[in-house]
Amino acid sequence: MSRTATALGSVLAALINIAFALVLGAVLIAAVGEDPVAAFFVAITGAFGSLDGLAYTLHYATNFIFSGLAVAVAAHAMQFNIGGEGQAYVGGLGTLGICMLLPWAPWWAALPFAILASMAFGALWAFVPAYMAARRGSHLVITTIMFNFLASLLMIYLIVNHFREDGSMIPSSGPIAENLFLLRFDQILMAFGVEIPESPLNVMALVALAACAAITFLIWHTRWGYELRAVGANAAAASFAGVNVNRLVVQAICLSGGLAGLIAVNEIMGAQHRLMLDFALGYGFTGIAVAMIGANHPAGIMPAAILFGALYQGGASLSFLFPSVSRDVVTVLQGLVILFAGGLAHVLRPISIAAVSALLEKSKAGKAGVSWNS
Repeated sequence: MSRTATALGSVLAALINIAFALVLGAVLIAAVGEDPVAAFFVAITGAFGSLDGLAYTLHYATNFIFSGLAVAVAAHAMQFNIGGEGQAYVGGLGTLGICMLLPWAPWWAALPFAILASMAFGALWAFVPAYMAARRGSHLVITTIMFNFLASLLMIYLIVNHFREDGSMIPSSGPIAENLFLLRFDQILMAFGVEIPESPLNVMALVALAACAAITFLIWHTRWGYELRAVGANAAAASFAGVNVNRLVVQAICLSGGLAGLIAVNEIMGAQHRLMLDFALGYGFTGIAVAMIGANHPAGIMPAAILFGALYQGGASLSFLFPSVSRDVVTVLQGLVILFAGGLAHVLRPISIAAVSALLEKSKAGKAGVSWNS
């Protein structure tokens, strides 16, 4: 079975699953007394119908790319890292630390250091679960869930007792220096005469694309990536071939944590301009669905991230313009997409891959027949 058939079949399965989710979503919207067609039109328009809405969609998608890549890297070693939120929280400490150490630096000079610091802190938070999984046989799902709670408690303690401004009741640190605010895309467009409302979309979107390219090269074009995939396919055979399985598993999970930590740079330097409590809430777990829909490949993770970015932004427009469609209904709609396109991704994938493969073989046979007759 060719790579083309596998890729096209996976895409077809994802589209069918998303269609099923939208059909059930339409039934749900109709059940609360609203027109599903009008509701979906509002959601699509809110996500893509204006430059402002598109900017917010892509901002959310940037975070989902980082969290999706984090899940995907570990998944290639058959490790299920669901600690992205905790790793992003701790990555925020690294980002804030750079902002506090370099308050005089322009954003473009501080950005590389913030990226390295956030990745280092995220990787460090992932190291203990990684070591326990590789050396002690602990279940990574359990340990990363525990570390999510630990990270949340750590953030509460640090923000309330050390980073909060004097006299402020807001659970956040003080604002970072204005010169550390990342360049936004509305500012870039303004330089070319295109005016759009201010949005949080910033240069970290380009960093996310660079991360996709880097992970693609690392996993499919390096020896380390080949060993990673070998461990995921058969750890015993990889060990017999000379691969240090435990070391590679720890490296993969730590790299996963580092990628999740990049969410902090996008939020702290690009959007919130301060360290806020729960700034990564929802991104880590949604990243699981993004990675599953994207088949753990950056080429699939990018459109999947845009899909969930659209669900976030379009859902906000939907709940605003349709009072009977509450945020809870929007959350259920997002959950349906996660259930079908993520949780049930492998149900239709073998069937769709086989169907696409059969069509490709039939097409090749038809072309061969035409060539022979000519």
